Amino acid sequence: MSIRFTAKARRGMVAMTVAAGLALGVAGCGGGGGDDEKPSPQRSASKDSGSKPSAQEGQAETPLAELKGTDGLLLQITSAQRDAGGFVTVSGNLKNDGAESVAIPAQTSGDETEVIKHGQSLGGATLVDSKGKKRYYVLRDTDGRPLTTTGLTTLEAGQTLPVFMQFPAPPAGTADVALQVPTFSSGTIKISG
Repeated sequence: MSIRFTAKARRGMVAMTVAAGLALGVAGCGGGGGDDEKPSPQRSASKDSGSKPSAQEGQAETPLAELKGTDGLLLQITSAQRDAGGFVTVSGNLKNDGAESVAIPAQTSGDETEVIKHGQSLGGATLVDSKGKKRYYVLRDTDGRPLTTTGLTTLEAGQTLPVFMQFPAPPAGTADVALQVPTFSSGTIKISG
């Protein structure tokens, strides 16, 4: 019995560690002007495992939804995956389609004091299940940090930033939900998995 509990606890710890690692890793990706932001002519499909091009390189993957924001900002949702841990991870790219650099609106963090104190994020995002008449908010860790991309500041013209958000999972029978992010248009996405 204790082995089963230990394995279950270990899976939960791994899930939280991965989520925290993603949040910390993505937080360091915000507009620092480093060398890895410069386009490289050497980028190719061979850099990834196998010969399949990534969604960013080949744009072969059609987004699930495109949410238009202010000043040329565009949020392209590429996946909404239901995970065994009882949550949904929504991933995509935040892009500046405009001709000038744009500050990410502070409203994207939402208005909860606990979330705002951890810096600018996509903590204000929600999933809406209109059939079940429920709204799901971005998950938080035990310190109140949102399980989403953080450290958002500005995007240069044409710059793209990978983003993610984690929510509690709607019931298994619910596949279509509306994603709402403050200052962006709403979009319907299909949850897989």
